[in-house]
Amino acid sequence: MDLRAPKFLFLIFLVLLAVTARAAGLRELLIPADSSGPQISAKVWTPCATPPGPIVVDSEAGPLTIQAVEDCAAAGKHLPLVVISHGMFGDVFSHHDTAAFLADNGFAVVTLNHTQDSVAALKGKSADNIASFLVRPVDIKRALSFVLASSRQIDSRRIGFFGFSRGGYTGLVLAGAVPDFHAPPFPCPDEFLMCRQMRDQDIPAHDPGYEPRIGAFVIADPISFFPDRASLKNVLAPIQLWSSEQGGMGVRPEDVASVTTNLPRGPEFHRPAHSGHFAFLFPCPNEVAKAAPLLCTDPPGFDRAGFHRKLNAQVLEFFRKNLPSASGTAPP
Repeated sequence: MDLRAPKFLFLIFLVLLAVTARAAGLRELLIPADSSGPQISAKVWTPCATPPGPIVVDSEAGPLTIQAVEDCAAAGKHLPLVVISHGMFGDVFSHHDTAAFLADNGFAVVTLNHTQDSVAALKGKSADNIASFLVRPVDIKRALSFVLASSRQIDSRRIGFFGFSRGGYTGLVLAGAVPDFHAPPFPCPDEFLMCRQMRDQDIPAHDPGYEPRIGAFVIADPISFFPDRASLKNVLAPIQLWSSEQGGMGVRPEDVASVTTNLPRGPEFHRPAHSGHFAFLFPCPNEVAKAAPLLCTDPPGFDRAGFHRKLNAQVLEFFRKNLPSASGTAPP
């Protein structure tokens, strides 16, 4: 037997894999205003057979170069879908590397600008109205309904969610959690409208946020208005929960740990060492790091680019496991 044959076949496999590898196609999506809210600006990321190239886009942190193919026809049918929800002052590109990675691996992905607390929606205004939290699940539902109605390539039985910070809060509400706005989970002085609203229980009427079409959730460093088991008792979908080690922006590691303890089904839990709150945003190239040091500066000893390689791989593995096709197999 020629012992070199397995090595040769493996090299041939790698060549074929490189030839057939997908890229991320990117196109704009505008969800029209309706009785539930204003127009939503979104991006759709899909598998694409054309090699990607650099595209310069305007992001929350300034001009940003991403790798994708604009207006590429989606490759494949019955694609699983993941909807991504950014944090406060975020936008459609806040998690562009995760969106592109999922699209490269056979998923359709929708990223959107939330209607009340994205960087585009605020334009210098404050995001401290409690209504900005209440409308977030509505934004996701509207985006999901529009995409499912307008695309025949999406498998409506395989829908996942990724959310960071306020987006993590959004995901837990969509999964069935009931927020408790009686006491803020962070120091909240009365100079902020949100704090006065919670103190006075001046909470606008709103619909429950549960969204049964979403089958699996990745939640990263969530703002937690979920203090006990009662607030989380209806969350039964699979959860992959990420906590930063040092927290920030109103997120405390102990509050995320409490969510882990109080969920009725134990989540897949991760807490990367030395991480701060913004670790879950895209790795910053030098020009972006100079323009937005708050978003791009990590604690000593933390490698954001290296972490994101692990994060994206584990997110992909989680969705493949929990959003199987009708035959029981994962997406290609």
